[in-house]
Amino acid sequence: MPVEITWWGHATCTVEDSNVRVLTDPLFVRRLAHLRRRRGVLPAPDARRADVAVVSHLHADHLHVPSLVGLPHGTRLLVPRGAPEAVPGLRRLTQLRVIEMSPGDVTTVGDVAVRAVPARHDGRRLPVGRHRSPALGYVIEGEARTYFAGDTGLFDAMAKEVGPVDVALLPVGGWGPYLGEGHLDAGRAAEALTRLAPRSAVPVHYGTYWPIGMDAVRPHEFHAPGDEFVRLAAERAPGVSVHRLAHGESVRLGVAR
Repeated sequence: MPVEITWWGHATCTVEDSNVRVLTDPLFVRRLAHLRRRRGVLPAPDARRADVAVVSHLHADHLHVPSLVGLPHGTRLLVPRGAPEAVPGLRRLTQLRVIEMSPGDVTTVGDVAVRAVPARHDGRRLPVGRHRSPALGYVIEGEARTYFAGDTGLFDAMAKEVGPVDVALLPVGGWGPYLGEGHLDAGRAAEALTRLAPRSAVPVHYGTYWPIGMDAVRPHEFHAPGDEFVRLAAERAPGVSVHRLAHGESVRLGVAR
């Protein structure tokens, strides 16, 4: 059975493997603070259907409580350890089964195991979060091994910590004209492919949200990262099949072990 990846925009994807639906960093709004959705219509309510949702870190564009409210009753929600203390709104999501995760922890849902792995990124709830939680990625293992990186920079132990994977969902941009420390741009994401050596990759976290009033500031940082990642991946990791999806588009990937 192949794995099916659907990209809803930003870092939000559905990974369907072994009849289990995993939703990543759910964000289903037209506007978030000073950001507005500039590309891709809001996903239909069915996009919220999931057996388990994973949250990579505490930043509001990844841990968005109003979007989590819309998840089906009983959905498992995996969050970085300490997140309910740092984000009190999580404690009000009594309809969800909130599970705190640290690197190395595994949660099993049906025939799928979801393993938390380290990420190199600020784990605080910004702008002035007092509590720290680890920023995480997740490896979703069923018929395939799918790595959702969340937000991360490159780090020396990336390949060792993540392990062998078949599919990599990698951030290649951001939501503003400049990327700070702890992020992948198109070039660094292509370098990550050389370390991880997956069979397939899907670029995410670009071309969706942009600050209001800044349309003319470095617009290529909004429009270009997906195509730039495709180009650089072909140069640096030609053995990896890259699938640049449109918002709401899906790809089915057969996996041969």
